[in-house]
Amino acid sequence: MTAVDEPQSYSGTRKGEPDKTIEEVWAQPTGLRWWSSVSHRVVGKRFIYTGFAFFIIAGFLALLVRTQLIVPGNTFLDNETYNQVFTMHGTLMMFLFAIPILEGFAVYLIPMMLGARDLIFPRLGQFGYYCYLFGGIIVLSSFLFDAAPDGGWFMYVPLTTNAFTPGVSADFWLIGITFAEIASVTAAVELIVAILCARAPGMSLTKMPIFAWYILITAFMIAIGFPPLIIGSILLEANRLLGLPFFDPTVGGDPLLWQHLFWLFGHPEVYIIFLPAAGMVATILPTFVGKPLFGYGFVVAAVISMGFISFGLWAHHMFTTGLPILSLSLFSAASTMVAVPTGVQIFAFIATLAQGRPRMTTPMLFVMGFLFIFVLGGLTGVMLASVPFNWQAHDSYFVVAHLHYVLIGGMVFPLFAAFYYWAPHITGRMMSERLGKWVFWLMFIGFNATFFLMHVTGLRGMPRRIATYPEGIGWDRLNLLSTLGSYILAAGVALFIFDFIRHLRHGERAGRDPWRAGTMEWLYPTVAIGFNFHAIPPVETREPLWNNPNMLGKNAEDVEGVMRKMHDGRRETIGCDPVSGSPVQIVRLPHPTFTPMFTAFALAVAFAATIASAYFVAIAGIVAGLLGFTIWAWEPSDSGVTRDAGMGYVLPVNMIEKRSHMHIATVGTMLVLYALLGSLIFALLYLWNVYPNFAAQTAQPNLLWTGLSMLAGLVLLILAMINRRVAVADKIGLATVMNLAVILASIACTACLALAIQRTDPWGTALGATMWATLGFVALNLFITLYWALFNAARKVTGRVGAGQSLPDFNLATYAKGTAVMVLITGGLFLAATLGGLS
Repeated sequence: MTAVDEPQSYSGTRKGEPDKTIEEVWAQPTGLRWWSSVSHRVVGKRFIYTGFAFFIIAGFLALLVRTQLIVPGNTFLDNETYNQVFTMHGTLMMFLFAIPILEGFAVYLIPMMLGARDLIFPRLGQFGYYCYLFGGIIVLSSFLFDAAPDGGWFMYVPLTTNAFTPGVSADFWLIGITFAEIASVTAAVELIVAILCARAPGMSLTKMPIFAWYILITAFMIAIGFPPLIIGSILLEANRLLGLPFFDPTVGGDPLLWQHLFWLFGHPEVYIIFLPAAGMVATILPTFVGKPLFGYGFVVAAVISMGFISFGLWAHHMFTTGLPILSLSLFSAASTMVAVPTGVQIFAFIATLAQGRPRMTTPMLFVMGFLFIFVLGGLTGVMLASVPFNWQAHDSYFVVAHLHYVLIGGMVFPLFAAFYYWAPHITGRMMSERLGKWVFWLMFIGFNATFFLMHVTGLRGMPRRIATYPEGIGWDRLNLLSTLGSYILAAGVALFIFDFIRHLRHGERAGRDPWRAGTMEWLYPTVAIGFNFHAIPPVETREPLWNNPNMLGKNAEDVEGVMRKMHDGRRETIGCDPVSGSPVQIVRLPHPTFTPMFTAFALAVAFAATIASAYFVAIAGIVAGLLGFTIWAWEPSDSGVTRDAGMGYVLPVNMIEKRSHMHIATVGTMLVLYALLGSLIFALLYLWNVYPNFAAQTAQPNLLWTGLSMLAGLVLLILAMINRRVAVADKIGLATVMNLAVILASIACTACLALAIQRTDPWGTALGATMWATLGFVALNLFITLYWALFNAARKVTGRVGAGQSLPDFNLATYAKGTAVMVLITGGLFLAATLGGLS
């Protein structure tokens, strides 16, 4: 690859504005164009505010539940409405509040903490937000059609099949939540790449702020943990719309398959919620103690360990479903084991407190509340990890109490600490300390009054999810007090909302670094410009503002660093080596655009039309979404040039190698796709093992076509490698030919796999349906490979690709190789089915 000077005149999409200053280039759009903003600050705040709006709605629904239970025999809500209310409460809290709002804080904070001007894929962040917003609207719109889901936030089968839940209420949940999950997965990939590839010079992995470690592990957990729920939701929706028998025991399906897939997501989700909140605590606590976090290395190791262990205890929620005793013992041990890395983190927080005398500000009060409440929730978690106790407490209010102690104590209290701590950064003003303390004590007292008593209610035998109860059996007074506690908790939240709105106009203006923190997000004044750094300073420690006070001793725009000079009027940030943090490239970032919003809206139309059985509209939405992605990517390439980044660094723009942010994003995407494939394979092997009689009734795949599919997959693998080599060698004509060869190989793989199982009836047995579902997923990836190769070939033919601009083919090769391996794995499963004795 040869580096060349980049011309100042561009064709196609607007690329540069060399006549403008850096402030003008990074200025946020105004008016209607504000919706086109791709800034991580804007997108992060959208996630935060939208997530909090869902929190308020879910909290209101919770008050309805508690009001219904305030006295025995209450008729405030009928049974059907009660089921809808508690289902939507749990759904909004778990899927539309907890994870999105935490990701919102991560999107807002991570670039500033790491020394980047923006997230490395700003348009992906905007696309994810609109998927989240439209998915949430789909779920909430079920109220407008009197079709709110009523099967619980866990949607257990067979309750949610057509036989027991006719109509479209379950479809609103399945389609809306699945669409919203796209936002979480895209944000996970975006955050992984941002943390690994866009840090300040010298910020190695061991010098990252602890919050970045928490978010990095959380993002990996989302990438692996969300796919089982997505696959489970798709299978259940296919069961409802098409009658495919994945969960029908009369043809070899199993309702427990849904529980396995759901809790493969559901239990890691507890830690996906906890870890970012704990990362907030680990960031806020040292600021008010005035000392670095105690045991940084041990905390990082604990977070990584928790990420691994959390995937090994999903059946913790299935102890009463009849699993073998040996399995229960293993899952019980794993459930107990996860307390070890949790304890390490709590010990580190307490040891940090012991290093100095903390300033008891409002954020610190919420941190202390977190420590108290979460430890209590952890103790009851250890109790529930014991199988005999779990059998007694299962589906009682003891479990409800434990869940809320872990999730509200472990997430909501740190979240409110974060609101008070970072509000000056978001709004430029300080929230009231006096009102903040009232908010804390109302929430702390109200929470414990509500949920501590539920432990007792549960131990007295009150089951969860009942709309009423008889008087005189020991539950009356406890429910009355819990309901009064919920009103106190709600009063605290209401006071917070008042304080937040009040401070926007009347709050004291925040100065630079008002809390005397040590992390990089406080380098600039709180009323920030459109970007994060004029120049990105080198970082040598984890608390650069503490260890280099000169950074705060001068104007922020005068701090020395790389990227001070703006090249070609483009938005740019520094790209680093994923491990060492050394600068390796200049990353070009996009200008504001409506394309991601249009694409998300088109896909939302497709998802919503599916609920209404308007399949032609759904197809039109998918086509429009594909057009949006095409427009999104159809622009001149930035690679192939080098620029002086300052401080002695002369770096390529959007480099073409495996450390490139684009390549790591492709690998991260493949991680998600393989988790999806793994979930399908889990379902296939589960049904094959649990119901061997029905497996024997499933027509075996054709041996010849199975072998040819594996051969085609091997050819696709080889062609992908050759395509990369000729593209990197700047053989544009030959690379175009190889793109066409990849297209033909993708078609051959799809055709051979389909012919291999053409005799298998997807409605005949659940195993047959799962085989077709696996084929469908692999075929979808083959189509993406085909379309990508066609897209790359079209760009070459139209002159959009020049010398040194092989990055699209470089990344296509990675995706095509991953897809080829999927074909080989699927072909291997079909071969095993053939040789293993299916009929």
